Amino acid sequence: MTAATTAIDRAAAADPPRPPHAAAGGARRGTHPSWLRSASFRFALVYALLLALSASALCVFLWWATAGLLDRQTEAAIRADAQGLSERWTEGGLPALLLTIDDRLAQNVDDDAIYLVVGPSMRRLAGNLPIWPSFVTEANVPYPLDVTRAGVPSRARVERFDLPGDFHLLVGRDARVRAQLRGLLTDALLWSLIVVAAMASAGALLVRSLFRRTLANVSDTAAAIAGGDFTRRVRLSGRGDEFDQLADTINEMLDRIGRLMEGVRAVSNAIAHDLRTPITRARTRLEDATLHAATEAELRCAIDRATADLDGIVAVFQALLRIAEIEAGSRRAAFARVDLSPVLVDLADLYAAAAEERGLALLTEYPTQPGALAVYGDRGMVQQALANLIDNAIKFSPPGGTVTLAAHAQPERVDMLVIDHGPGIPPADRGRATERFFRGETARHTPGAGLGLALVQAVAQLHGGTLLLEDAGPGLRAVLSLPRHGAQATVPV
Repeated sequence: MTAATTAIDRAAAADPPRPPHAAAGGARRGTHPSWLRSASFRFALVYALLLALSASALCVFLWWATAGLLDRQTEAAIRADAQGLSERWTEGGLPALLLTIDDRLAQNVDDDAIYLVVGPSMRRLAGNLPIWPSFVTEANVPYPLDVTRAGVPSRARVERFDLPGDFHLLVGRDARVRAQLRGLLTDALLWSLIVVAAMASAGALLVRSLFRRTLANVSDTAAAIAGGDFTRRVRLSGRGDEFDQLADTINEMLDRIGRLMEGVRAVSNAIAHDLRTPITRARTRLEDATLHAATEAELRCAIDRATADLDGIVAVFQALLRIAEIEAGSRRAAFARVDLSPVLVDLADLYAAAAEERGLALLTEYPTQPGALAVYGDRGMVQQALANLIDNAIKFSPPGGTVTLAAHAQPERVDMLVIDHGPGIPPADRGRATERFFRGETARHTPGAGLGLALVQAVAQLHGGTLLLEDAGPGLRAVLSLPRHGAQATVPV
């Protein structure tokens, strides 16, 4: 106990506890991050920005499509009008063109129509414009033109068309109505953006609230557990969403940690209880020999018996370390294809004499063809697990009985059976029989530390197999099943 205490003190001195403010990221326990660093704020901001950007992109597209449609309609009307006038020129020359334009203007066929015909000297011949705009120099190119119609300033769209004989035709449309429509559309889209921005802000606040509420559920549970309430669990909303899945995973993790902590406490109590007796016995024997041993032979006998007690303690710790090594899974890297037939033959030869000394018959039943019992794993661990099962069967079988070592090949696994006809394990104790240091009523007066089945269970789980303890009527039927191919190690519970 003194050496263990010294080791613990040294470890504590070498690694002093970290203060709360030394946690990762510099955040203090029990404090909330600033709103700029808050994940809920960033999440809500991204939501609002994405919604606003999507709405803005939609508004820009609608404006571009609608305004473009109005412009295309104006250009189409101008070109159609110019095509008709060109046909009149072809049919009747300049007089027919001028007469057509005058008729259209007199009859007011199109209030928005703009016409102008000029000769080589750019003098006006017909139309409703007084002079030729000086900046309209290119043919078939739309130009904006400020005009006054009925005393009202307006914006028109005109194009130049060249005629034979150096005559020129200007055709246009008053775009006042279309400009008004474009303005109404622009105002509507701007108001839509304002409404979308308001809705995005409200939605962001709602998302932030829901996000914080969900995180608060997990955070409050973690804080309660950190405060010592290990029974707290994360509440489920019942919606079955990703947050519920996360909460369920966290709860499973907490249950697993709780079982491990309970197992540590149970192991600690069992170690203290089971090792106290041999340590006390060894101390008593040494003290008694010191006080009462009359001869060197008596002193040596007492020392040998105390050494045997201490060897038993060392064996217990070695078994615990072996189980811990197996459960850590570090030896899975050395797994390979193993033929269990030679392993069973070696075990049968090894334990036949021990069974015979106790008046038992060791029966075997397994195929010996090469590869018939091939599994993927560690030969040494499987052999040790089977040895523990056989040793238990011999230990608990009454004289005159039998112990059976059998194996059966299945398509995906190999089942290894060890059957005895001893007292067996009561059904109520089978669930705990693989726990460290567990000893049922039938094993109270039998030598051992209660670690044999725990090691077998650890080997089975490391190999992705199972260990079943069944009634042999009477006795115990232990079935160790291992997969033929590599399998994922199962998590001990």
